[in-house]
Amino acid sequence: MDTHQSTALTRALAEVPGPLPTSGVIHITLPHTDRFTVVGNHLAQHPDLSCTAVGIAVRIQSLPQGAKVGIKALAAHCREGEKRIAAALRELEAHGYLRRVRDRLPSGRIITRTVFCNRPAALLHPRRPAGAPPQPARPEPAPVPVPMQEPAPVPAPVPMQELAPVPVCIPTAAPPSPEVPVAPPAPSAPLFVPRVPPPTAPKAPRRPLPQPSELTPELNRAATTFLSDLHRHAPQFTLSEDDVRRLVPGVAAWLERAARPDAIRRALTDDPPQPLKHPAKLLAHRLTELLPPAPPGVDALAALDRPRPRFTVTPFQTCEDCDRAFRSPTPGHCRDCRETRAAYAQAAA
Repeated sequence: MDTHQSTALTRALAEVPGPLPTSGVIHITLPHTDRFTVVGNHLAQHPDLSCTAVGIAVRIQSLPQGAKVGIKALAAHCREGEKRIAAALRELEAHGYLRRVRDRLPSGRIITRTVFCNRPAALLHPRRPAGAPPQPARPEPAPVPVPMQEPAPVPAPVPMQELAPVPVCIPTAAPPSPEVPVAPPAPSAPLFVPRVPPPTAPKAPRRPLPQPSELTPELNRAATTFLSDLHRHAPQFTLSEDDVRRLVPGVAAWLERAARPDAIRRALTDDPPQPLKHPAKLLAHRLTELLPPAPPGVDALAALDRPRPRFTVTPFQTCEDCDRAFRSPTPGHCRDCRETRAAYAQAAA
């Protein structure tokens, strides 16, 4: 069996046209007769797509119409997990190969259709290249002059008066109309805007570690002691000497803002991810993102103790005629009863 495979490979290499390269890949191209899919190099060699996304795209392109291409359906036939497949689908959606369209059926039900395009660039650009010159207008064909028939011969040689030659006007082709410059087509808007950025999108720079207004020796000593003693309360947060030295300003900023050590410890160590691979990075992230606000000053606290203005609330009263409740500082009649009494008094007068 080994000899047969080696002989077949040697025969196939001998049929490769041209000299074989000394390094790199050697292609043995055999024609397909059935069960094949045409894949463009724009997808196979895409500079921004991961290999997983390219493989998922080829997988989807080889499936028939109506096949299930959801995350769970692809994960059932691929070795990649659902997270990698979901990230690959987001990459394809960001680059226009995949699109999810919401459609309403005649019954009123709303469904989501998954559309895969093997050449998304062809949908974004017009069919005629923008730089191609416009085709010249075809000139109208010139009318063909009709040849004049010669006069029939006269049988008797009767002398006839010679007629003056009649000029024949041969129409010429009309000059072509001047070409009207065609404005280039406006750039078409993108088909859709992705809501979730792809994994290859540039990430925002990380915020710097908070710094105290002044790193005094007391703050430095307290922050160092806090970080060095952190592993006694949470064993997974064992830090090196360099990590402690780097995180000291962040803890000092928290202490400067009147945060208690036990509150800082709970904020930094509660509910860590499992498994915790980089405790120093997690502490730096939480020190930056969960930084408490600066304590209020004396003037701000004094503003809270000032008496608030009191508002007078108009009490409810009961109408003496219809027993309806209405707001009024004094008892009496409601608005409708007052208007009715005024109407009766005006009619009686």
